[in-house]
Amino acid sequence: MIEVRGLTKRYGEVLAVNDLNFSVRPGEVTGFLGPNGAGKSTTMRMILGLDAPTSGTATVGGRPVAEHPVPLKAVGALLDASAVLSSRSAYHHLLALAASNGLPRSRVDTVLKEVGLSNVARRAAGTYSLGMRQRLGIAGALLGDPPVLVLDEPLNGLDPEGIVWIRRLMRRMAAEGRAVMMSSHLMSEVELTVDRLVVVGRGRLIADTGMAEFIASVASQEVVVRTPQAVPFAGRLAAVGAAVRTTAGDGNDDGTGLVVTGLEAARIGALAAATGVELHELAPRQTSLEEAFMELTRDSVEYTTEAEAA
Repeated sequence: MIEVRGLTKRYGEVLAVNDLNFSVRPGEVTGFLGPNGAGKSTTMRMILGLDAPTSGTATVGGRPVAEHPVPLKAVGALLDASAVLSSRSAYHHLLALAASNGLPRSRVDTVLKEVGLSNVARRAAGTYSLGMRQRLGIAGALLGDPPVLVLDEPLNGLDPEGIVWIRRLMRRMAAEGRAVMMSSHLMSEVELTVDRLVVVGRGRLIADTGMAEFIASVASQEVVVRTPQAVPFAGRLAAVGAAVRTTAGDGNDDGTGLVVTGLEAARIGALAAATGVELHELAPRQTSLEEAFMELTRDSVEYTTEAEAA
């Protein structure tokens, strides 16, 4: 288990992390999200003992990582997949990690098989693609068979098959009772993978909640309506208090699409039937994690173009 209490990090006048409090529990995949510059990487480095906090604590299994006799047995981490000597083979890179942590040589072969690199294990890491280096980094994280995993952008550089593989791996690690913390900007994959979300912005905690609860907290009930009588029907919907917008701007839009809020699908259907409107589609729409994330963090984005601000 990871426990963060009052965690703060200041670099001169810059407050990178500001009084964070959250937990990453066993048996769950926790998504650690935030815009660029939100303090995610700094927080993960403090959890792993790579940066010292200005104040507060970050513990793994009840104590700081530095106090564990064999760190790789306490927590496995992937922060930078390129952090390996380019001339060294994957096998010897992992062997050096195993030797320095008192781990048996057999673990090297086990994790190479786990990540699918057994056939290229003797090749220099410098010849690896980005996706292969990601797999090697994950192998290093798994080397000590730890109860806690901290993975920063583990999907970066992976092809679709690799993305499905890491998603299943993280779910399996959690099912085995491990605490898994992952940071990613691929919201569609986060939505498919994680159980719980910790969201930060400008160093502060914005949300610490379950996936469904997070989306529901910012979601508005929307209903997609498609009808060849879109313009007059939009007027009728507005007349009964609904907010209506067209789907204009969609490259595939044919002018028949409406998005309705403030009125349930059943009432929209009843109104269409009563007024003789032909419906081609009537479907409630679930807000996505990406939409919810963008809404909740829009005031915490550090870098914004003029067009985005508008």
